[in-house]
Amino acid sequence: MMLATTTRVLDQLRHDHRSVALMLLVPALLLTAVYFLYENETVPPGAPRTFDRVGLMMLAIFPFVVMFLVTSITMLRERTSGTLERLLTTPIHKADLLFGYGLAFSIMATLQSVVATGVAYWVFGLEIKGSPGLVVMIAVVNAVLGVALGLLCSAFARTEFQAVQFMPVVVVPQILLCGLFVARDRMNEVLEAVSNVLPLTFSVDALKEIAGHTEATELLWQDTAVMAVIVVAVLVLASLTLRRRTP
Repeated sequence: MMLATTTRVLDQLRHDHRSVALMLLVPALLLTAVYFLYENETVPPGAPRTFDRVGLMMLAIFPFVVMFLVTSITMLRERTSGTLERLLTTPIHKADLLFGYGLAFSIMATLQSVVATGVAYWVFGLEIKGSPGLVVMIAVVNAVLGVALGLLCSAFARTEFQAVQFMPVVVVPQILLCGLFVARDRMNEVLEAVSNVLPLTFSVDALKEIAGHTEATELLWQDTAVMAVIVVAVLVLASLTLRRRTP
């Protein structure tokens, strides 16, 4: 059942060229904008570029944001068009349905992350100590996290406008508190406590480990494992909140 759902969603995406272009190209285009923001930066010899730090974090944040938007709106369209309700009249389990959607969009997230990471390394010369493969791994997990949260939030929206409104509630706080703009140990106690449990924080911490070490560290695998557990937990929660009838 799950694989059948995955195949159906991928077939729909194959005919939706705009959505495919959005998922594959937008993170790379946004990364291009970030690069040119720092193009004229004066860097002392031997010092790292700002793009090497900020661009690396954007490899996780941009796929996360794009996949959240695409997934939440796509799932909402399935509900409002009646497709989801018809599917739920079959013997398919809600978890199979949600994990099928998650797997389909995860495949797209993998392609998206490979494209964005390739642009960062081979077009803009991203330089960090860690392996590009590890960067792709974290970018994929982060994009899948966006998929899972998008599926969960779509259950609480009745229109596409409401789905987009979840952005400032679910996505923006994570971007602000993940440690990208201000080191988390410099935040006040309340914000630091909140940031310590946000999924995007673990992603940023994992990327910092990759940037600072030539080999994968124990902390990197711990952060990755926590993110994977969060993804599965969110998908399970989304299946529990999925209604069989459309209001």
